[in-house]
Amino acid sequence: MMEKNTPMIFERSKAGRKAYSLPESDIPTFNLADELPSHLNREEAARLPEVSELDLMRHYTALANKNFGLETGFYPLGSCTMKYNPKINEDIARFDGFANIHPLQPAKTAQGALQLMFELQEYLKEITGMDAVTLQSAAGAQGEWTALLIFKAFHQANGDGETRKKMLIPDSAHGTNPATAAICGFDIVEIKSNKNGTISVDALRDAVGPDTAGLMLTNPNTLGLFESDILEISQIVHDAGGLLYYDGANSNAILSKVTPGLMEFDAVHLNLHKTFSTPHGGGGPGSGPVGVKDFLKPFLPVPQVEKNGDIYSLNSDFPQSIGRVKGYYGNFGVNVRAYAYIRTMGPLGLKQVTEDAVLNANYLKVRLQDYFDTPYPQVCKHEFVLSGKRQKKQGASTRDMAKRLLDYGFYAPTVYFPLIVEESLMIEPTETESKETLDAFADAMIEIAQTVASEPEVITSAPHETSVRRLDETLAARKPKVTYAFGE
Repeated sequence: MMEKNTPMIFERSKAGRKAYSLPESDIPTFNLADELPSHLNREEAARLPEVSELDLMRHYTALANKNFGLETGFYPLGSCTMKYNPKINEDIARFDGFANIHPLQPAKTAQGALQLMFELQEYLKEITGMDAVTLQSAAGAQGEWTALLIFKAFHQANGDGETRKKMLIPDSAHGTNPATAAICGFDIVEIKSNKNGTISVDALRDAVGPDTAGLMLTNPNTLGLFESDILEISQIVHDAGGLLYYDGANSNAILSKVTPGLMEFDAVHLNLHKTFSTPHGGGGPGSGPVGVKDFLKPFLPVPQVEKNGDIYSLNSDFPQSIGRVKGYYGNFGVNVRAYAYIRTMGPLGLKQVTEDAVLNANYLKVRLQDYFDTPYPQVCKHEFVLSGKRQKKQGASTRDMAKRLLDYGFYAPTVYFPLIVEESLMIEPTETESKETLDAFADAMIEIAQTVASEPEVITSAPHETSVRRLDETLAARKPKVTYAFGE
């Protein structure tokens, strides 16, 4: 069994031990100290741990075993879509022809890679209902930024770039939406949600005007609810001369069912590291392709991947382009993984992704709704939001319950977001989890809720089984201790 309090590598250190054995060098010695300014030279040797190879391996293995990931257990992180990444996609991304090419080599020597990029663009066009796609953006937030720069360029080209300064954003939006709009120089106007958790059409109608640049919207939204008034919403924005941007973070809830294009969006970004099962977060990098309708195509980043006959090329001859938004042509390895995922799943497989994601979310919601407050009880899509208000009154907060979940071997859901739900727990089971896993998670949540009612101190002092107990988060933020004093 892994020890909870893993010794520091300095505590494993014994003088004279080495984790390597190298032959004597036959290269003439070079004294770097003679070449450096005196103030950069050490006065004494660095205090480095001295360990055997076995101790070194045990040290890093013990640290790795403390990490939590998809291969470790259930990861119901609402909005972030932490689902399983099929390993076949990893194998394909490591093919020599993909892994060992260079972005600056001549296009004629990289036809296979360019073909893959072109075909991925075509797939994403069909999936989103857009007319053109760029793969350049490196992540979802950069995809947002790219789309809004395109909106800005469009308005400037029409002569009203100085007047259309307001970006409308629902109060349930992802936090990156207002941040991205602000970075792009827009003024943010918050649109309130109605009692059903969707955008208030009346509030939207009151907010639009000649200064409206656009609306940023996720559908289904961050509460996991489908914006059923979307066609009326799009008409209101378009009638005011604004543009409609689709935050594709929740696209796994609509695959093969409906497209942003059919919902009258003008631009969309997709998170390949979420919807299309490529590495996410620390396993990144990500990829956030942007699709646009025809009238916005001239403003896409360059270069754009094109096909002429049987030849694939990169074209930068777009005078109205917003320019390059990422070094080279995007995160190619991530795009390979998404391409492999789409090809192996096929249209019916992608449809099953959506159906299973929605089924799993609604199954969990029904199992939990009697034990937690459910602010929006209607059928959800891929995720849903509970509230811990009831438990807060009984003596334990949402944060406490999230800590207690760690003792059951589960990663905690997203907590305290979206902000419009008090004591919120945002849960997304994804389509890759089995009923057995969902039941185990539901059982743990129910037991936690029951424990709050009878012994809240068990919850407020959690976690109890992890290698590190609850920290003083305020102290850790204000006075972090991030160094180790040798010999302590």
